[in-house]
Amino acid sequence: MIQIAVMGYGTIGSGVVEVLEINRDSIARRAGEEIAVKYVLDLRDFPDDPIQKKIVHDYQEIVKDPQVRIVVETMGGVEPAYTFVRAMLQAGKHVTTSNKALVAEKGAELIALAREKNVNFMFEASVGGGIPIIRSLNSCLTADEVEEITGIVNGTTNYMLTRMSEEGMEFGDVLREAQAKGYAEKDPTADVKGYDACRKIAILTSLVCRQQVDFEDIHTEGITNISAVDIRYAKAMGRRIKLLAASRKVEDGYVALVAPCMLDASHPLYNVNDVFNAIFVHGNVLGDAMFYGSGAGKLPTASAVVADVVEMAKHLDVNIAVDWSLGKLELVDHRRLRSRFFVRTAADRDAVGQAFGTVEFVTVEGITDECGFLTQEMSGTEYEERAEKLGGILQMIRVQ
Repeated sequence: MIQIAVMGYGTIGSGVVEVLEINRDSIARRAGEEIAVKYVLDLRDFPDDPIQKKIVHDYQEIVKDPQVRIVVETMGGVEPAYTFVRAMLQAGKHVTTSNKALVAEKGAELIALAREKNVNFMFEASVGGGIPIIRSLNSCLTADEVEEITGIVNGTTNYMLTRMSEEGMEFGDVLREAQAKGYAEKDPTADVKGYDACRKIAILTSLVCRQQVDFEDIHTEGITNISAVDIRYAKAMGRRIKLLAASRKVEDGYVALVAPCMLDASHPLYNVNDVFNAIFVHGNVLGDAMFYGSGAGKLPTASAVVADVVEMAKHLDVNIAVDWSLGKLELVDHRRLRSRFFVRTAADRDAVGQAFGTVEFVTVEGITDECGFLTQEMSGTEYEERAEKLGGILQMIRVQ
């Protein structure tokens, strides 16, 4: 029997315990031994839950117990999770986490420590919930140079943009609905400002380029400025607005960006709606591939965590190499990327023509006090220069 501990008995931690119970027999077959939870670390007590007999409040109890070989971290945040995880690895225990904040900031360091101690630090559930994107990048796609990753990696914002598109709702109204349904947190900042998606694309880019990508270096825009008017324009063009997290290999490095984009029906992410996530990958040998599924939620995310537990149970005395070094990658300026831009402005059509040259004007019934148009393809730098010349910009959304 392999004894494990779970640190954090919230939504995901309790889901891990539940998945281990629901699929106990099949998990044991795949792992080669039965997997049993010995400890659950939490500040709280759970007197009405059978888990109470396994609750501990001091992480050192887990550190000092040689019977515990694998530890699950589902606490969230960088501290105290980092301190606890580091202590577990130092003690020679394998660790898996669903904590994207921890992985984005400390991933390279913890991978190096795990290698030194001949254990594993895994984090499949940190990006895309139950979608197996991390393991695919680390093993299935190792014959490829991944040249592009573009994903819808935040279920909250995707749900909100879907509702805005379907119902014509304003941002504030759909946010309140998402909170009432449990799709958005009481403080939704990390989701709606794009910070959650930013950390996830930082992790994926770090794995692809094999160096540390600091999420603070990634230009990030959220959806707080997307309005029902923007949705009307998108519909008039046969497009949908999605919050995309993307990184791309360019001639002299990698560029990464999180921002709302308008997609047409030919784009592989166009039909990804509600709380679902999808990640598009382009490899120089593979070509295009798509990973789609539940990007959040108790059991889908817990499923990915338990998959890591099984993998570690099968490799208790083996470090599975993850090529992610401590050396920092300096990202290329995102303004070098070329795209078309949708623009709304208070200026008239003559001024638009003088600033942007040939454009495609977009007319929406009932909107007469502003001008909407699509630019030709240009770099972000060129767009900024032309927008400054025009003035009166009400909105800009990239178009793919």
